[in-house]
Amino acid sequence: MTDTLPSRLQNLPVAWFAMIMGLGGLTIAWRKAEALLALPVSISPWLMILATALFAVLAALYTVKIIKYRPAAFKEWGHPVKMNFVPTVSIALILLSIAWLPVSAPYSKLLWLAGVALHLFLTLHVITQWMHQSKFEIVHLNPAWFIPVVGNILIPIAGVVHAPVEISWFFFSIGLMFWPVLLTIIFYRVIFHGSLPERLMPTLFILIAPPAVGFLSYLKLNGGEVDTFAHVLYHGALFFTLLLFSQLRMFTRLKFFLSWWAYSFPLTAITVATLAMFEHTGVILFLRLAGILLGIATVVIAGLLARTALAVARREICVEE
Repeated sequence: MTDTLPSRLQNLPVAWFAMIMGLGGLTIAWRKAEALLALPVSISPWLMILATALFAVLAALYTVKIIKYRPAAFKEWGHPVKMNFVPTVSIALILLSIAWLPVSAPYSKLLWLAGVALHLFLTLHVITQWMHQSKFEIVHLNPAWFIPVVGNILIPIAGVVHAPVEISWFFFSIGLMFWPVLLTIIFYRVIFHGSLPERLMPTLFILIAPPAVGFLSYLKLNGGEVDTFAHVLYHGALFFTLLLFSQLRMFTRLKFFLSWWAYSFPLTAITVATLAMFEHTGVILFLRLAGILLGIATVVIAGLLARTALAVARREICVEE
């Protein structure tokens, strides 16, 4: 296939929306830091505009792909690995709703409603596929499987403002119930069936996200009390962060793939969670740790933007696999 604009559009992967997750998470992290520390600079508004604009561009391009290249889109949605990245679209909407909440509550609610409706549909669809399809094998499993189902744990962060609290508890419960189930299967897969393929290695960072986001949602649901369960969630996320940082040498040797964006959102999630721990406990250690994590997340996402732009210029992305 010739490398033309139509062919590249046909091969546009839905995993591009993981970029919005990373930028949305970084927006929330910087806004939290700016508010807690009364920083003299405001980076978060610019990050929010960038994330929103990029989402609009990606949504437009992917909509054209669905219209003009429907078989290619259907093939991606039915792929045993790629199908789990489809809900990055709905999670991106939910993250944008959180980012916009302090700026415009009505616009935030609109984004939240769209994201929640789409994510519920995708959750039901994906679980149905898991239950009734014979195409899945243990080697297909990777931490991206958290995205469709455990991603529900994100919804209460803005949901407690936009809807009755029972709705937020409903989605929180879905994510919380499926998290240990999938975590167990993922560790079984990597221990007894070999390491993940190089392309999917960055998805190991997704292990950080469920407990970190779960901690933030739980604080919203229980009135901000850092109780025993909140400590378990936060320190579980912190352990996964330490575990993956201890393997840094392995990750730096990986060839660039779009899956590198899997580094971004989990890093911002543990950063926001650490800022929240400082906010609610006043322990200065959490503030220092949050500063380090925020710096790392910012540098990583800036690097990902630069490397992705280079890959686009070299036409390494949106090509037939």
